[in-house]
Amino acid sequence: MIFFDDLLQAQNFRGAVDEIGRDFRARFALPAIHQLGLVVPDVGTAADELENKGIGPFFIVNGSVDMWQERGEEKGFSGKIGLARYQGYEIELLEPGKGSDFYRQCVDAGGRPVVQHLGFLVNDVDIWASLLSQAGCPVWVKGDMGVWPVRTRFAYMDTVQHSDIIMEFINWSILGIAFQPPSLLYRGLADLEKRMGIRSISL
Repeated sequence: MIFFDDLLQAQNFRGAVDEIGRDFRARFALPAIHQLGLVVPDVGTAADELENKGIGPFFIVNGSVDMWQERGEEKGFSGKIGLARYQGYEIELLEPGKGSDFYRQCVDAGGRPVVQHLGFLVNDVDIWASLLSQAGCPVWVKGDMGVWPVRTRFAYMDTVQHSDIIMEFINWSILGIAFQPPSLLYRGLADLEKRMGIRSISL
């Protein structure tokens, strides 16, 4: 397991992140790392702990994913996530959720945030997923979620045996046009939640 705390304690945080799956990423010319996906027992607790360390604030949402296809099987999945920015990376907190063991299998018994995956922003999730699938790293989970007019499509690839971590391709779109979430978006939404006196928005 890769623990987020270990990355934070490294002399060079960005350098430590860049070492994760480095050879594999270079082999397939993957885009720059956009996201660190951290599995935690409880998003609210983890967000509070990280905010006390100067990371965040976290925008937290909960709800069901519109489409969750795991190993080719359609499943219903619901959970809670927290989003923030830190040193140029999107930090995503993920609870085990309901309907799948995909995140649950990575929960640390001691409650430490585990870096489960690296996320990459791409214009076409299917093209990148096909590239790795043809190289022997099939799609583990493919999904789609959002609130009109914003959609997020994603594909988690089974790359653990080749890189010791899961790789995820992510596409954000608004009215069908790909875009990258602005760096201040999560901070603004997190501040709004706090002004409203709530810790999580249900979608």
